[in-house]
Amino acid sequence: MHWFTLLFVLLLMLSTLLRSWLNQRQIAAVARHREKVPDAFAGQVDLDSHRKAADYTVALGGLNRWDILLDALVALAFTLGGGIQAIDHLWQAATLSPVWHGTVVVLSTLLAMSAIGLPLSIYRTFGIEAHFGFNRMTAGLFIADLLKGLLLMLLLGGPLLYVILYLMQRAGSLWWLYAWGVWTAFTLFITWAWPTFIAPLFNKFTPLGDEALKQRTESLLQRCGFASQGVFVMDGSRRSVHGNAYFTGVGRNKRIVFFDTLIERLHGAEIEAVLAHELGHFRLHHVRSRLILSLLFGLGGLALLGLLAAWPPFYQALGIGQPSAHAALLLFMLVLPTFTFFLTPLGAWWSRKHEFEADEFAAEFSDAGKLAEALVKLYRDNATTLTPDTLHSTFYDSHPPALIRIARLQQLAAQRI
Repeated sequence: MHWFTLLFVLLLMLSTLLRSWLNQRQIAAVARHREKVPDAFAGQVDLDSHRKAADYTVALGGLNRWDILLDALVALAFTLGGGIQAIDHLWQAATLSPVWHGTVVVLSTLLAMSAIGLPLSIYRTFGIEAHFGFNRMTAGLFIADLLKGLLLMLLLGGPLLYVILYLMQRAGSLWWLYAWGVWTAFTLFITWAWPTFIAPLFNKFTPLGDEALKQRTESLLQRCGFASQGVFVMDGSRRSVHGNAYFTGVGRNKRIVFFDTLIERLHGAEIEAVLAHELGHFRLHHVRSRLILSLLFGLGGLALLGLLAAWPPFYQALGIGQPSAHAALLLFMLVLPTFTFFLTPLGAWWSRKHEFEADEFAAEFSDAGKLAEALVKLYRDNATTLTPDTLHSTFYDSHPPALIRIARLQQLAAQRI
């Protein structure tokens, strides 16, 4: 057995065991605290809501057990199990040009992997989400979303994939640098186009209509020195009763988006505080820094792929008999997550740091107490556990745990009295 094969299998086993262990810790911690609302939330979250959040988290954890196992099996099946090579052989009968052959092999492999994960996605939506009263997705809408996503992958991802494979085969040893330029342009285009052209294919976005709330938000935008296309309400209730808000876009296509379910649940001052938090991510350059970091990681990843693609044992060690640009790309996509998984806590820590900073920004330009009240309502209505396992939260969570975050917001509010 080649040493790289052994390394891949070992890291895949370790990551799978670690994911399973952390998942089981989360299930146990949440179940252990099911019968008692934390004292800090005793007056705001009733016991039934707390139990629902615990049961919902445990149910998702049970599904995650299968998801973890499936990820490992897919990685093995398509590499050492010969899955990529089998799909490659099937398309050889079409006698396509090398670049077109590689493009359809990669797209077919990605489609096959998506199909394998589809049953778990269906069960989550129509099983767990429906059982806990969150799902509003119909079978027709689910299929429509699936087909739209597939069409977008073909229309946007297909040409990008073709260009990258062309560069890999024709642009010489520095192909990865040219490919990074293409990837950067594509990423910036998608980030710019998403709010105005792509997201509306899936949801309806309407300008905020409540005049009193509109005046409140416009005043906040002015105080923060923020210019955008405006604040929009998204019909998230078509698919789920979960509420959320987010910032999206770059340049003149910047948008603040509220789910309609969030607007229904929060008061004006609470919505203003949530908006101030989202504005904080922009004013503190979180969106820009994340985009820059992702592009730098893309550069490093493509440079590494350039080295691996020219190293014959890379293919042989992972079940590919004949080296090719598309095989190198697919192997890299399948193997890289196993190696980068252990960096997950760093990304989670950085994200939590940004959340704390955005909360501080909201406290400066709005009311930290109202933000805390809004978050507690969202925790309750979205069935977010208030008692996560500490290690699981540290490893994965992009947002601070509820107890820590609310306590910090209450301190910020007290400092401004």
